[in-house]
Amino acid sequence: MPGNGENPQPAKTLDCIGLFCPEPVFRTREEIASVPVGHILEVLADDPASESDIRSWAKHAGHELLSVERRKDGFRFLIRRTK
Repeated sequence: MPGNGENPQPAKTLDCIGLFCPEPVFRTREEIASVPVGHILEVLADDPASESDIRSWAKHAGHELLSVERRKDGFRFLIRRTK
């Protein structure tokens, strides 16, 4: 399955830099549907609320949040579509 291993490769990147709650979650929910099951969506966001929002959404939606990386310009999330 693509994206397995130490450095999973996203199938698609969603850039939410400059967008604020709840827009990053709305866009992530829409974009995950365009990624095949088992593949990874990379989400970039700089809204401080996006960390907790994306975590909550992934858990509620049943997708696997592989990583949350804090960067100087915001966050990088890797989410594996599970269904």
